[in-house]
Amino acid sequence: MLQTRILPSAENAHAAPLLIKSLLLSGVRYESSREIVYRDQLRYSYTTFVERIARLANVLTQMGVKAGDTVAVMDWDSHRYLECMFAVPMLGAVLHTINVRLSPQQILYTMNHAEDRFVLVNSEFAELYAGLADELTTVERTLLLADAGQEAVELVDSVGEYEALLASAAPHYAFAEFDENSVATTFYTTGTTGNPKGVYFTHRQLVLHTLAMASVVGSVDSVRLCGTDDVYMPITPMFHVHAWGMPYVATMLGLKQVYPGRYDPEVLVELWERESVTFSHCVPTIVQMILGAKAAQGKDFKGWKLIIGGSALPRALYDAALAQGIQLTAAYGMSETCPLISAAMLNEQLQAASEDEQITYRIKAGIPVPMVEAALMDADGQFLVHDGKQQGELVLRAPWLTQNYLREPEKGEELWAHGWMHTGDVATICTMGFIEIRDRIKDVIKTGGEWVSSLELEDLISRHPAVREAAVVGVPDPQWGERPFVMVTLHPGQQFDARAIKEHLKPFVEQGLLSKWAVPTQVAVVTEIPKTSVGKLDKKRIRVEIEQLQADSSVFLSTL
Repeated sequence: MLQTRILPSAENAHAAPLLIKSLLLSGVRYESSREIVYRDQLRYSYTTFVERIARLANVLTQMGVKAGDTVAVMDWDSHRYLECMFAVPMLGAVLHTINVRLSPQQILYTMNHAEDRFVLVNSEFAELYAGLADELTTVERTLLLADAGQEAVELVDSVGEYEALLASAAPHYAFAEFDENSVATTFYTTGTTGNPKGVYFTHRQLVLHTLAMASVVGSVDSVRLCGTDDVYMPITPMFHVHAWGMPYVATMLGLKQVYPGRYDPEVLVELWERESVTFSHCVPTIVQMILGAKAAQGKDFKGWKLIIGGSALPRALYDAALAQGIQLTAAYGMSETCPLISAAMLNEQLQAASEDEQITYRIKAGIPVPMVEAALMDADGQFLVHDGKQQGELVLRAPWLTQNYLREPEKGEELWAHGWMHTGDVATICTMGFIEIRDRIKDVIKTGGEWVSSLELEDLISRHPAVREAAVVGVPDPQWGERPFVMVTLHPGQQFDARAIKEHLKPFVEQGLLSKWAVPTQVAVVTEIPKTSVGKLDKKRIRVEIEQLQADSSVFLSTL
């Protein structure tokens, strides 16, 4: 190890730990009168917000919560969730953000595996929770979360209702300092096989991620997504990587924050208009839902800036959103990365390029943000050149990457093979540093010895005017090993088949942008494409559905 020079600190010097409580104190200092808004139900100032967090800390302490305990939350995106994102870790406890869209058995597994001791449950999930209660092995007490006007429900082992308990709690709490490497949050990420895996982050990691994200969204001129005068509304579930970490950024900067509860496209449009929302983030599916909402028809969303992540940003969706005034910017990350890794920042060279070329780069995964190292690695652990052509697995290093999987060290070792975090994504990196995700390793289609990117095909096919959304997977083929199979949803009144795909993709083949071997010969038109719990294309379920469609002789599949 390198021998460096370390000088002694003064005897009374304070070595300030990087703790989540420091993020909370900044916002109220800057904009104490700014509002936290929950649907049409509640709004209050940052001064009240800080007071409510202290009240919640007192309620949790009276429940028996101690440092090191795991406190779980089952709720939609709300002011309550935001308060828990601060109060729970500020007590030294661990916040478990439960993915309420998992199956009941998966939720049960995650709660027992995380060893949840206390659970805050939205009344909408009271029945779900009651069905799990007898099999929960560590839970001691629950706390009911209810919106105004909701019917009273009975919750197993409940200490009472959230707002009533906060109203009677003391408005001050002396939050202690502790080791910044203490675990602050945990949640579970699902894969194609096996049980969900527990990801966790420390106070130090979350603070550093917050600072990096704030610098990217607020300081890079080519992005300039979010400043102190913006109004923030998350459209990514708070149970999914802390809503991508933006609530911490928004609170640190003192932004007005708008929480929409359960996602309803009509409500989202209404909140955008009423609260003058200017900045959000979501997966492509949510953008499609918003653009398709009745309230969005003919609406000019000028001034609304959205970060798009979770899956590739199709060019057709970028164009459709821009036509209604929404500026989309692609970014990349994953559950294990907290999540921000890269963003589509245009350098000086690209800012002088044509608009079409700029868009080409705006929909890529982008350039690694400050403090992130990205590289390409082959199956033998050797690094590959960054020439925009060589493909390899994207591997990462950054101060906020999860260091392991909860109680699954063998999987953690796989994640961190060769000392780099393995993403499972096949990518290229060009000489300007732009990452382009080509596919998931498990989703790359191998046909006749050629590698075909399902993501590239999905993007090109979605540009057809009849296509609303496209998903591509490889299916077994006796001659070629695999062939691309397309599943599409269409705009109302449109038709589409395998011949339409061939004609649509022909110019891209002629331009050398697509191999002729990549042109799909089978297509299924469906009313809905399977999605994961966070709105991504669910390739595992798509493959199963395609097998069922192929086996059902009554279903027409268009085949060349």
